[in-house]
Amino acid sequence: MTTSRSDAPSPYSDDLTDVSAVAYGFDPDAYGLPSERELAAFAAGYFPEFYPERSAKTGDVYRPTVVPSDSSDAGRVAPRETDVEPGRSLPSIGGTPLEKIRSDFPALSLQVNGKPLVWLDNAATTQRPQQVIDRISHYYSNENSNVHRGAHTLAARSTDAFEGARSKVAKFIGAPGDKNIVFVRGATEGLNLVANAYVKPLLQSGDEIILTQLEHHANIVPWQMIAEETGAVLRVAPVDEDGQIILSEYARLFNKRTRFVSITHVSNAIGTIAPVQEMISIAHGFGVRVCVDGAQSISHMPVNVYALDADFFVFSGHKIFGPNGIGALYGKEDVLESARPWQGGGNMIADVTFERTIYHRAPQKFEAGTGNIADAVGLGAAIDYVSAIGMENIALYERALLEYGISALGRIPGLTMVGRAADRASAISFVLDCQDNESVGRYLNDAGIAVRTGHHCAQPILRRLGYEGTVRPSIAFYNTYDEIDLLARKVSELAR
Repeated sequence: MTTSRSDAPSPYSDDLTDVSAVAYGFDPDAYGLPSERELAAFAAGYFPEFYPERSAKTGDVYRPTVVPSDSSDAGRVAPRETDVEPGRSLPSIGGTPLEKIRSDFPALSLQVNGKPLVWLDNAATTQRPQQVIDRISHYYSNENSNVHRGAHTLAARSTDAFEGARSKVAKFIGAPGDKNIVFVRGATEGLNLVANAYVKPLLQSGDEIILTQLEHHANIVPWQMIAEETGAVLRVAPVDEDGQIILSEYARLFNKRTRFVSITHVSNAIGTIAPVQEMISIAHGFGVRVCVDGAQSISHMPVNVYALDADFFVFSGHKIFGPNGIGALYGKEDVLESARPWQGGGNMIADVTFERTIYHRAPQKFEAGTGNIADAVGLGAAIDYVSAIGMENIALYERALLEYGISALGRIPGLTMVGRAADRASAISFVLDCQDNESVGRYLNDAGIAVRTGHHCAQPILRRLGYEGTVRPSIAFYNTYDEIDLLARKVSELAR
């Protein structure tokens, strides 16, 4: 027998009576709202001086859970015990103990080459919390069905879970509504969709598309492909010696033939945070639309597409502690409606005859066939997870950890930082004298430390700075100062 959320025990109290349900005649959980007990628990975590009776129960403050859409409690995840390794005590992130966060990620307890895993390859992919893993398992066990049009219970459950995830994405990035969110396989597919469904029909020979030297290959190759087909020209905004966009040079690229701009928010190779709000404003001043590649920003800082005034924004679920093979494309309503369908098939049609087809409006017109339903639901769970901690809190912690890492590695003789932008996120790229990058990566792997070596699918920016490849550790909010110390110590051993 399934227990409803309103009947489930609170993680914060043994008292099963919800004051709000008694006093006001409704269950806040039924509307996706926190109960009085939950609000009190969150308040106790942030303001323990006002809740002395809870001050001794620090373990009761944090319980990120993911509740399935059918309102059962089957998706609740019990907190797991964790052993804190010797060293400096772990901090809290916005009142959430870091050891609690780390205990939610099964991969962080792995041993690699007989050593504890130190996962510093977060720019390539992030690890997943147990809550996300369990939410996907719950979907397949209790909700699995195709979405929309089904007249049975599982179809309704699956549709609610899928569309609920769309709502979570919209809210998380500040989109006006659910209809602005298209599910895609990831940022790469989102960029290809924008290029082919919206931009390509606008292009004539000699028209121009603006990119920057910071771009990942996924934000270069699709534009090259449609440029080859249409005769359009790519123009590239330069960076300075530190890897920072030269805004004045970017502005000079605009002219009457400029048709579109596609820019990264954060460089995956060197961590530069691009001044996207200013760049969007400049483009809009010329009447030009802009797509932002948010693959590397989405997990490291708050994102509000409405405040940025982005026309399109793409990101991948696996970069924000969610599943592989799922991501989201945000588009303003007018650009999504004017874009043509990209793929044809079921789900994206309203009516079909052999003479003509009538398409659904966005977002469904871009979601042909059976989508990646379970992983969309998993992405929603990942968003729940980071939202419970707070993106502002995550950004503050990561900023301090990144600065610590830059300082620790910067003191190593023979180590050269690649990219020195004042505003950076997550990634630290470097090369080491007399050591090839792959040898450094293997040496670190022997110590249990996972970093990325090579060109990081961003050859133009590395070549602009004079390199064919680098060693790239990249942090996430579950990384620790002790892990950075270990990284610096092992790199120092190679530098001797």
